[in-house]
Amino acid sequence: MNTEQFLNKLWENYISYAPSAEKISKLFGEEVTNDHIAFRTLNFDKCSIEKQADYLSSYGYKVCGDYFFEQKRLEAIHLENDNPVHPKIFLSQLLSEDFSDELRIIMKDVLNGMSEEEPEKLFLGGRTWNIDYKKYELLASESEYASWLYVWGFCPNHFTVSVNHLTSFNELDAVNNLIKTNGYKLNSSGGEIKGSIEELLEQSSTMADKVRVQFTELDTEVPSCYYEFAKRYPDTNGKLYQGFVSKSADKIFESTNK
Repeated sequence: MNTEQFLNKLWENYISYAPSAEKISKLFGEEVTNDHIAFRTLNFDKCSIEKQADYLSSYGYKVCGDYFFEQKRLEAIHLENDNPVHPKIFLSQLLSEDFSDELRIIMKDVLNGMSEEEPEKLFLGGRTWNIDYKKYELLASESEYASWLYVWGFCPNHFTVSVNHLTSFNELDAVNNLIKTNGYKLNSSGGEIKGSIEELLEQSSTMADKVRVQFTELDTEVPSCYYEFAKRYPDTNGKLYQGFVSKSADKIFESTNK
């Protein structure tokens, strides 16, 4: 599987549980360029961001930045590809030691069956375990991030439209208006647009789709994934900023809140 095939599989996987993303991508009336793709995991040895980054190196990706989210107890890195036409990849992980024994036990139990011999499953493996609604609620009471991972497993958390590459839209405001007039709800935590020209990055996102999921004791809707939009600005050297702004990303994470 080459890089293009890998990225295409990620997109097909993603739109299977985030159908609004495919519909929104068609609203632009042109081919959409992806700015970045994001994933969630935990800092356990078998599924850490270091493990993920090592696998992605086989597709020409290398680590180019690292981040910390104090309130949500996350750390993250972003990777860029040798070929700049490929999207960046943003990997984050929950610092499990900062949470309760119950949270760590639940997550270790569901990950016990994971094979370390198939690292591609850290991106395309989805969920291979049964889920219990009471455990889901317990996780959500401590960390929305953990409860999302418990339900969805290893898969893209979101794709991101590069506004810089659109020909019909130059500003994030105009993109947001398109999204809202077509009936989609934006994440308004911290404002619809996170970041600024001064920070060299503006971001917005939809709220996650709601998808029916079968728990052991009931069938109910839970948030799946969202679609993000990003506009980047040139730095003092005239090059587009390629990193991320932690305080903005912190609010973007809330796009999967219930």
